[in-house]
Amino acid sequence: MAQIVLGVGTSHGPMLVTETEAWDLRIPADKAAMHAWRGARWSFDNLVAERADQGFAEQSSPPIKKERHARTQAAIEQLADRFAAAKVDVAVIFGNDQMEIFDDRLIPAFSAFTGETITNYEFPPERMAKLPPGIDISVAGYIPQGGAEYRGQPALATAIVERLIDDGFDVATMKSMPKPETPHAFGFVYRRIMRDAPCPTVPLLINTFYPPNTPRVGRCAAFGRSVLRAIELWDSDLRVALIASGGLTHFVIDESVDRLFLDAIRASDVGKIETLSETIFEDGTSEMKNWVPLIGAMAELGLEPEIVDYVPCYRSEAGTGNAMGFVTWQ
Repeated sequence: MAQIVLGVGTSHGPMLVTETEAWDLRIPADKAAMHAWRGARWSFDNLVAERADQGFAEQSSPPIKKERHARTQAAIEQLADRFAAAKVDVAVIFGNDQMEIFDDRLIPAFSAFTGETITNYEFPPERMAKLPPGIDISVAGYIPQGGAEYRGQPALATAIVERLIDDGFDVATMKSMPKPETPHAFGFVYRRIMRDAPCPTVPLLINTFYPPNTPRVGRCAAFGRSVLRAIELWDSDLRVALIASGGLTHFVIDESVDRLFLDAIRASDVGKIETLSETIFEDGTSEMKNWVPLIGAMAELGLEPEIVDYVPCYRSEAGTGNAMGFVTWQ
């Protein structure tokens, strides 16, 4: 029976892989968008007015941005150190796609990579030219220069898919990436948590971003428990890590939601997260659902969580940005 030796939850946003001077490049997009927050859609100016007493102008000042960025980098290094120390043989990664390998012709609710080789090639120049300011310079944080190929773990992936099917999950499978790059939720893990030297991995994708087939919180928790059962029954003596990539609240940061989420982790209680309305899990905040399978699995397994750090990284007076979370279970 395989042994699960580590759980890791990490944010992965562009603000983690760019310097703070580049964070402002996303503010024009913030000002143009209508943002999901507390069950409604808000303009930038309305957010500024509604949240005027929360001090976001100061929290997005250059000195505080630099201090918080430094904290995120230290936390990432801690996660990477713990991953290396755990001597993991294979990792199962929960993440999502943002029209990187899928598009609106096909968006599975759940999908699994079952192939031998995971490709993470650089974008062609014409695709790079279409990326928005602030996103274009973040790509190097997810794809190494020259691109890369990583090892899958087809035997474990197949065992997971079979267990999921037995447990009522109609999961899609891929033996090769539909497009030659890897979604950035996974690329960040390969580059930063695994330091560009990844062990074999099984990417599991959850459609958190694109209605109508976004799995609900309870379904994501059940998904994680099914994956856990598959690993525990897998006939192998390999050491396994479970990793979740994404979140926390963004593009409008809501620290009250993040606190509830972190409290649920400390209490090993996914039920606390289920008390949140599904309208909370929209836009970037939806990526918290990548963590829910991990939280459910770790609760059932009994591994103890440690909040390495929580860092709300604001970039504007409207409270836009990305709240960063870093957690391990050992």
